[in-house]
Amino acid sequence: MDTERTLVSAVRPALAAACPSLADGTAADAVAAVVPAFVASPSSTAEAAALLRAAAEAGLAVVPRGAGTGFSWGAPPSRCDLVVDLRSMDQILEHAAGDLVARVQAGATIGQLSVALAAAGQQLALDAPAEATVGGVVATGTAGPRRFRYGAPRDLLIGITVVRADGVVARSGGKVVKNVAGYDLGKLFAGSQGTLGLITEATFRLHPLPAAMAWVTAEFGPAERAGAVAAAAAAAGSPLVPSAVELDWPGGSQRPLRVGVLLEGTGSGVAERARQMSELLAAPGGTVSGGRVSGGTVSVAETAPPRWGALPDSAIVVRVSFWVSSLGPVLDAIAAAGAAAGIRPAVSGPAGAGALYVCLDPGTSDADAVRFVTMLRDHVAGTLGSAAPRGRVAVLAAPPAVLAASWDRAVPGLALMRAVRDQFDPDHRMFPGRGAGPAGRRPRHGGGD
Repeated sequence: MDTERTLVSAVRPALAAACPSLADGTAADAVAAVVPAFVASPSSTAEAAALLRAAAEAGLAVVPRGAGTGFSWGAPPSRCDLVVDLRSMDQILEHAAGDLVARVQAGATIGQLSVALAAAGQQLALDAPAEATVGGVVATGTAGPRRFRYGAPRDLLIGITVVRADGVVARSGGKVVKNVAGYDLGKLFAGSQGTLGLITEATFRLHPLPAAMAWVTAEFGPAERAGAVAAAAAAAGSPLVPSAVELDWPGGSQRPLRVGVLLEGTGSGVAERARQMSELLAAPGGTVSGGRVSGGTVSVAETAPPRWGALPDSAIVVRVSFWVSSLGPVLDAIAAAGAAAGIRPAVSGPAGAGALYVCLDPGTSDADAVRFVTMLRDHVAGTLGSAAPRGRVAVLAAPPAVLAASWDRAVPGLALMRAVRDQFDPDHRMFPGRGAGPAGRRPRHGGGD
């Protein structure tokens, strides 16, 4: 405690000079039970740069924070001296409606941006919570159902401004004064979870708001899993230009599966495409007669079905990425792993884009969760009776013991990821303990990891 008080008293003047909005950390600011010494709220890129320079001189471990919607995804920090709260940087700096481009500060929320863009009939085509910040969405790589058509944050990002761990400002892409040679910063920082530096501004490519939207959904019984797989594959490969192809399988193998498809466009065009999509989805397990769906297998609505695009909020979340042609074997693998571990996972996500989120019940023991993840990874990697790899399994959120035991040391490009982090943050002070895996945690110069 004496050492902590000495640190606080010695570092505070430099941090306060760089960022006047500085406060002591409290339990409410804790990151995975780690309470920071300080919380700072810079109001500009220049102020954030001065703050990180002061933090670097003091050897402080830094954790960026937005709204916190994706804060729990990933390993907890091994140290947290300074939380940089970006919510004061909430300005829409430029909206070039004619060019379909917007430049915003990282603390602006998705809801705030959506309202401003809608006034011009435009949108940032990312499915993220309204309260999530732009910087947080980019840093976590959050993308929902419409990633099938529009892509993830990295695909819509055309420019970015970041502050490195040493306080140096770097810019890349469009709408910039200076570019950084050798790196596509937008691609690197999208999904970096705060481990490479601080995102302070982002420039996005926009899309027009659709005049009409329709959700076509088909429900398949527990014994009709093959029909659901066929329907999802048919929708994803159809010329009807779906914006999303989602799968929802609540509570495991004994519950019905729902395949949902989003169509966007003009009113008349969406209506006709919805009719054709209904026939396409009904083919594996339902009927359509006289232009109308019979039997209730397939339905069309102007509002989204329940749970559409909702981010998993379970304490244990596993993401499975795969080739769309492997959707059937992946669902089989999830069912087999659940049976082996004695649990019934809930599954949802953009199956048409080759991704699913698997959520385990809050009461799942660490041992059962590890058993499930290990079995699932073995199945999906093709080591349990499969001829070839089909995808990859990643644990996004779980208790520390499960994260540690479930870490996949065969992640492709792991050495490259560590090299990039060494380049941007050689002392590993930006969100230390997260990213690059347990083997990559190594103290440098006596600070961070």
